[in-house]
Amino acid sequence: MKRRNFIKNTAAAGSALYIIPSHVMGGIHTAPSDTLYLAGIGVGGRGEAVVRNLHKTGKVKFVSLCDVDDVRAKKTFSEHPKAKIYRDFRKVYDNHLKDIDGIMVATPDHNHATVAVPFMQAKKHAYVEKPLTHTIAEARLMSKITKEQGIVTQMGNQGSSSDGARTTQEWIEAGVIGKIIKVDCWTNRPVWPQGLKNSPEGEPVPDTLDWNQWLGPAEFRPYNSAYLPFKWRGWWDFGTGALGDMGCHILETPFRTLKLGYPTEAEASCTTVWSGDFIEANYDEACPPSSIVRLKFDTEAHGQIDVNWYDGGIMPKIPEELQEGETIGDAGGGSIFYGEKGILVTDAYSENPRILNHYKDKVGAFPKPSLKRVDGAIGGHYNNFVDGCLKGVETSSPFSYAGPLTEAVLMGNLAIKAFQYKVLKPGKKVGDWAPYDYPGRKKIMWDGENMRVTNYEDANKWVTGTYRKGWELL
Repeated sequence: MKRRNFIKNTAAAGSALYIIPSHVMGGIHTAPSDTLYLAGIGVGGRGEAVVRNLHKTGKVKFVSLCDVDDVRAKKTFSEHPKAKIYRDFRKVYDNHLKDIDGIMVATPDHNHATVAVPFMQAKKHAYVEKPLTHTIAEARLMSKITKEQGIVTQMGNQGSSSDGARTTQEWIEAGVIGKIIKVDCWTNRPVWPQGLKNSPEGEPVPDTLDWNQWLGPAEFRPYNSAYLPFKWRGWWDFGTGALGDMGCHILETPFRTLKLGYPTEAEASCTTVWSGDFIEANYDEACPPSSIVRLKFDTEAHGQIDVNWYDGGIMPKIPEELQEGETIGDAGGGSIFYGEKGILVTDAYSENPRILNHYKDKVGAFPKPSLKRVDGAIGGHYNNFVDGCLKGVETSSPFSYAGPLTEAVLMGNLAIKAFQYKVLKPGKKVGDWAPYDYPGRKKIMWDGENMRVTNYEDANKWVTGTYRKGWELL
């Protein structure tokens, strides 16, 4: 199938009426009760672990595997010798749509929706790594398709299947620490370079890499090892920075427990990057080295809640009530819930929820566990998806939930981009002292229902993003 026709057929997913070829609708494979047939797309790096964990359930067979990087995917390919191997995911669609029940997508962020949408439109179940999408509009689209097609979905934020997430939810919903006033969240990310100079010079493309296919919907640029294999996360065209990488893990429990929904406003502050002595850089293609994001939500149970995000080594204020020997979070990050009656802290991935010792005699009664647990904790997240497909079990992070969570995370990124955006003042040039104006350094007001920034029109271009010609999705 040619690229233009492929996208034309799948782009209709954004409209009220889907245009799906009759052979697609007639060829849906029904799995035996004990086997789920999947295609894996993006199976090197992070995808290698996802494929392995899905296969470990003993209920999954990979019909085909697809990756643009032969070296990164080599181990996965070798572990599944009977799977058909491809570089181009469109060939998986053309050749195996009738053979599979679902897909696993662990490509770089900018390709998540481009790959997943056509398969979802064809009623294939979907496991997609976090963040669900690269843009807010893509997250909204994938949530919509999930509902309309009635498919089983799971985002790869494994902490949503943890006992800690459920314990935290039970305690807060029972009022153990009272109404929540604010939540501080942080991560040790980025653990890759960020704030780098725009558009590194081109290098020879390795023979083992299909660079054009890797770029997918992103604007074409020369290959450079500054992007691969892991560092793409720090470039806006491909990744979503520290917040996008870890927000769907660490913000997950606050989002679910407090029923946060759409944020009403967002603002950010970020590290300034300098290209020389007293020369401020304008590296707008790269995510900043560190950032603070402040999101505000209106909730039914708790009223207005502030959710604050910190990354790049910046930490939230340590609670004054913290006693000797106590810790907030762990090496990867964590969350601090400030309630009217006490403070609850968790590690990254919502593990190890605990009340600060100062409040243990002051908080309300602890409830008995009431929420259904997922067997196998973090590893159970994969089995949870498989059982959702085979047995109708409710998944921990279906796109109906993961989509809005991703939207909230990406709204924080929109505020970061707005903070970064700069224009030269009249009469100033690059290299002058204080040459820039910063029109986006303000509270960004968000109309979630209509998916629109209401007080800074320029920011709306980031809501949908852009697509390379021939790769249009929205």
